[in-house]
Amino acid sequence: MLGRIMFFGHLIAESDSIMKRAVGILLLAGLLVLIFWAGTTGVLSLSTLKEAQSEVASFKAERPLLTLLLFCLAYILVTAASVPGAAILTIAAGAFFGVFVGTIAVSFSSTIGATLAFLTSRVFLRDWVGRRFDRQLDQINAGVREDGAFYLFSLRLVPIVPFFMVNLLMGLTKLRVWTFFWVSQVGMLLGTLIYVNAGTRLAELNSVSQISSPSLILSLAALGIAPWIGKALIGLMRRRRLYKGFTRPKRFDRNLIVIGAGAAGLVSAYIAATVKAKVTLVEKHKMGGDCLNTGCVPSKTLIKSAKVAYTIKSAEEFGVSTESAQIDFEAVMSRISAAVNKIAPHDSVERYSELGVDVRNGEARLIDPWTVEITDTSGQSERVTTRAIVLATGAEPVIPDIPGLSGSAFFTSDTIWDYLASLKVAPEKVVVLGGGPIGCELAQALARLGSRVSLVERGPTILPREDNDVSEIVGEALTASGVRVKTSHSADRVEVNSGVQVLRLRQGDHSIEIEFDVLIIAVGRRARQQGYGLEALGIGGDKFLDVNGFMATRFPNIFAAGDVAGPYQFTHTASHQAWYASVNALFGQFRKFRADYRVIPWTTFIDPEVARVGLNEIDARRENIAYEVTTLPISRLDRAVAEGARAGFVKVLTAKGSDRILGAVIVSENAGEMIAEYVLAMKHRIGLNKILATVHAYPTLSESSKLLAGEWRRQRAPRGLLKIAETYHRWRRGK
Repeated sequence: MLGRIMFFGHLIAESDSIMKRAVGILLLAGLLVLIFWAGTTGVLSLSTLKEAQSEVASFKAERPLLTLLLFCLAYILVTAASVPGAAILTIAAGAFFGVFVGTIAVSFSSTIGATLAFLTSRVFLRDWVGRRFDRQLDQINAGVREDGAFYLFSLRLVPIVPFFMVNLLMGLTKLRVWTFFWVSQVGMLLGTLIYVNAGTRLAELNSVSQISSPSLILSLAALGIAPWIGKALIGLMRRRRLYKGFTRPKRFDRNLIVIGAGAAGLVSAYIAATVKAKVTLVEKHKMGGDCLNTGCVPSKTLIKSAKVAYTIKSAEEFGVSTESAQIDFEAVMSRISAAVNKIAPHDSVERYSELGVDVRNGEARLIDPWTVEITDTSGQSERVTTRAIVLATGAEPVIPDIPGLSGSAFFTSDTIWDYLASLKVAPEKVVVLGGGPIGCELAQALARLGSRVSLVERGPTILPREDNDVSEIVGEALTASGVRVKTSHSADRVEVNSGVQVLRLRQGDHSIEIEFDVLIIAVGRRARQQGYGLEALGIGGDKFLDVNGFMATRFPNIFAAGDVAGPYQFTHTASHQAWYASVNALFGQFRKFRADYRVIPWTTFIDPEVARVGLNEIDARRENIAYEVTTLPISRLDRAVAEGARAGFVKVLTAKGSDRILGAVIVSENAGEMIAEYVLAMKHRIGLNKILATVHAYPTLSESSKLLAGEWRRQRAPRGLLKIAETYHRWRRGK
């Protein structure tokens, strides 16, 4: 019986609009049957119950099973339709069937009816409420994921909120149907027993309030609070067990110690200093981390120089005659150095010291959950105690296990820059291993600056996280830039033949060789976890450090943010996580904030750029989310035509039957800027209809969002109304 109820519950929850209407009709019919059977709402009262007791007893004597079945059906219909009167029926169960049978009948009937009301709310109301109160509902669902059973159990025991409201409100959340069923069954059992038992003394009852005395309500409230007290005690015991063997300092030198001065570390230290906490920031290399020194800044500066060179090379397409462009590679690398030096003061020791941060250049190692040993560049060590720690140690390139690799001239995205800066001309033969964003960006840039570049990707497509239509355009763009793209090829080994370095590739049973002067490894990055004393404390993870939704590790006072924490490895997400980590570290005893990853954009800075936010088609299919796609070719934009854009598109995924944006993908020049409108729209639940009603400047690339919204609207034009309009206008013409 229970299994069938759960099955049909899931069936209803996943039904399409036709099934939803059918369910609604059935529920309405059930309610009408109930009202017809009851005659008037006055049936569900104590006085009516006393009057009918003898008649029901006579009917029950002749047909006991039928009486019980009709009672259970009536109870289910009342609770499913959220009709007031369940308390009277519960008393009736005691009067008609006694304590034992009455309690069993009400217990299962009330739970089944409550579950049907729960499912009705989920089917008819959840999407509508979710569209209007998405942020509030997301916060509630976050709590429900962790403590949903506790919340429901307490509400069932303590009748602060009417039970029918509990059913409807819980249906709006993501609480599992089975969890709702069994917790309701257990939570309502004690109250059911009290009311059923009262029904056995029906003649003595004059009102329901006689049952719900203040002392009874206080007793039930105590029972409702008991699980939370128990949970708190369990948490305290776990915390003591977790910190067992460590001596907590009575006083602390710092409020916060931040390890790592990349994006996450700098933001964490900045926030702590702003709220007047005493904070120490430790960095063993360069301030600014990977982004400033070996990542975003140098790579985007290189990409710009490469794009200028490519534009000059293709200048005749724009009606401009030029002499052959000469690339001064030394000047390109000098420009990169100048860009880094110009930005560096923003992240410097001097600036953060002025803000009130105690900046240390050296290595940090955790001695215990509150003590960090800092060793400076001269070898001098100092142990500093702190209430909280933020680990912002970043990530490092993954080096694959390829025979012969260690003896070759290979580099990573971290180490390639010093080598390139030492050259007078671009390296002649370059192999880039890895077709992700870093590999594609470096491959295209170096090819445009004169290198013969081969890009090797083990999978069937480059940018494997993107849809196939994106990968195809990127592949064509790389080829047009002079890159030889080798997909479905795995690196077999590195050899040196007659003084020439060779990378041997394998594709199935076939093998090929590619000569190189420089081999760049760009197959991914993993959290930097070694050398900080984390192993001794049991802090770690596979690809990233294990953290909870509040950015805390297994120790509640040790947090992590940025690339070391994952799951995203972008500078903007590192800064985003740093806010949660530092605020929770400093003020978590009052309130904790759960990191919000609902709307995370990212851009691959090739030419044309690839920008994305939210779901693409691969994600939607994997998560089994119903969606609709609207695509606008970039060639539809007058600005793109004027600027000679060759390929690209804007693609938006919307919820089925709605203008709510699930995700957007842009392949275009300046896609990284264009995606901002969709980020804002998704963050604040602005649909395509409102974008369509917004004036955009002409001619601009950002106008694409309005045109796409218009295309979405056109595809959903009301054909019937348009036919009527056509007939009307024909009549107005006198035809």
